Amino acid sequence: MRTQVAIIGSGPSGLLLGQLLTNAGIENVILDRVSKDYILGRVRAGVLEEGMVSMMERAGAADRMHRDGLPHDGFSLAFDGRDHRIDLFGLTGKRVLVYGQTEVTRDLMDQREASGATTIYSAENVAPHDFDGTNPYVTFEREGVSHRIDCDFIAGCDGYHGISRKSVPEHSLTTFERVYPFGWLGILADVPPVSHELIYANHSRGFALCSMRSASRSRYYIQCGLDEKIEDWSDERFYDELRRRLPAEHAESMVVGPSFEKSIAPLRSFVAEPMRIGRLFLVGDAAHIVPPTGAKGLNLATSDVFYLFEGLQEYFSEKSAAAIDAYSMRALKRVWGAVRFSWSMTTMMHRFPEAGEFDRKIQEAELNYLVGSKAAATALAENYVGMPY
Repeated sequence: MRTQVAIIGSGPSGLLLGQLLTNAGIENVILDRVSKDYILGRVRAGVLEEGMVSMMERAGAADRMHRDGLPHDGFSLAFDGRDHRIDLFGLTGKRVLVYGQTEVTRDLMDQREASGATTIYSAENVAPHDFDGTNPYVTFEREGVSHRIDCDFIAGCDGYHGISRKSVPEHSLTTFERVYPFGWLGILADVPPVSHELIYANHSRGFALCSMRSASRSRYYIQCGLDEKIEDWSDERFYDELRRRLPAEHAESMVVGPSFEKSIAPLRSFVAEPMRIGRLFLVGDAAHIVPPTGAKGLNLATSDVFYLFEGLQEYFSEKSAAAIDAYSMRALKRVWGAVRFSWSMTTMMHRFPEAGEFDRKIQEAELNYLVGSKAAATALAENYVGMPY
């Protein structure tokens, strides 16, 4: 098989890149080691920047998102027992859209199937080869048969644990990492959200986040220790702990109900540089991970796709390598900005095991400054809605 771009990974970044390439007449094949149903069964965040919304529009996959997505003009920082609203739209003229990543993936899958482009699911032993030369290729096995895809470029969109970054020689990458000493215990439940906007809560017992997937489906999180076990957390215990960390008005009005998904996610900041190695490009979680506190993971993957698509389109249409040569530099500039913001939000909102009274007072001072200064609130809002590409 021969194609122009082989894409490893059919999550949102791989599907979005594939659809943009298809729309531009650039041949591509997407490979994934798991099934379509498995991918659609994964639960992920869903706060979309306007840049992400625009990219979905360019891909022709935005109709359902515009119909079902929830525009948010602000969010609340909860501390000292009260809500303090950050007016995103009033401060920046921009808003975010709450729309689940699973739904984004479904929309892109549907668009790809409608376009007739090739996606190969349940591909075993996927591996990129010779990407440091001029003739890269990808091998895989399916139903016991070995296959090879020759291509001009390989896009590694297969996540933090994927084969793309693992295939790069260690001496070719520099990695930067911060592992946080806590995780997020999260649930999904078909109950109305406690608030029409997100609530980020700083409390002496730990961080909490009230989010949603729709007007009737809530996504709630609490900070927890890394040694916690799911089976120790009944729904009743979870809701009791969540309510303790929220202002009284929300705790008293919260509607509770059985969860249908419960998980614990560790938090880390991770960046691999460069994001281009020969003819292999690392995209999204394959190159960087951020804590979910700043809602940047999916949005960062989308900006990677923006820069890479621009480069590939210029290469195939104008025979110029200038934009793909600049891909890593352009992407990493925005990545590090988001890593800084996510780290800042995480540090400000969570209780760290080693922190003392001095650290607690610094958190209080930072939060009070944010809600008392228009300049500080504007900087927070500007980062939250997303810096321009």
